[in-house]
Amino acid sequence: MSAAWLLYLALGAVAGVLAGLLGIGGGLVLVAALVWLLPTQGVPLEHAVHVALATALASIVLTGLSSARSHHRRGSVLWPTVAWLVPGLLLGGWLGSGLAVRLEGDWLRWLIAGYCGLAALQMALDWPRSRHERADAPRGPGYTAAGGGIGAMSALVGIGGGSMTVPLLVWRGVRPVRAVGTSSACGVAIAIASAAGYALQGAPTGLPAGSWGYVYLPAAAGIAVASVLCAPLGTRLAHAISGPALRKVFAAFLAVVGVSVFFSP
Repeated sequence: MSAAWLLYLALGAVAGVLAGLLGIGGGLVLVAALVWLLPTQGVPLEHAVHVALATALASIVLTGLSSARSHHRRGSVLWPTVAWLVPGLLLGGWLGSGLAVRLEGDWLRWLIAGYCGLAALQMALDWPRSRHERADAPRGPGYTAAGGGIGAMSALVGIGGGSMTVPLLVWRGVRPVRAVGTSSACGVAIAIASAAGYALQGAPTGLPAGSWGYVYLPAAAGIAVASVLCAPLGTRLAHAISGPALRKVFAAFLAVVGVSVFFSP
């Protein structure tokens, strides 16, 4: 097994645990690592950010399915809320990826770095907080509209949307563990629409064999295999660990990720 495949598997393991544990962060970690790694695999520097985004999102399809399945078995996915969010998520993911393929890599890199900083701040402050806990599943057309914005931004920064979906649901009174489970299911829709957009709306030249549009399939496959195996571990931890200290540690980690992307080649 090549060193690159070992790195893809290691990245997938980290992303899978984070997806199940926090519902956020796995995509950002993948993008940051892939921006540095992909040029060593023959991806031209001018395409590295686009390919990192597309590849991370393609791998999130299976990661999200594994995480959502684990959360569903524990009763922590609010499917009525997912149904209201998904139409907006699909449209936003497709439109966001269409915009991304038209932007230069530097613009995307700065956007990702800035988003990492905002996500780190949100996690460190644990904001927004719910004023009341509700037993029902939030629903309504407002969630479809919110899904459009979440899907578009997720496509632009290469994530499954958890860093926006989880705070939204917690603010609306959903228990954090159920917000994470619901976010995992929503991330599948975002990843499908966004990855398809990067594959079908872009026609880059000079990419290595195994590329479909901007999606580098060997990396996506290696990451996905490990993430599917490790996402259930993150889910078990999410149901067993109290979150405040973990959130602060991961906030600091996200800040480091943002700096890494900003100074990438």
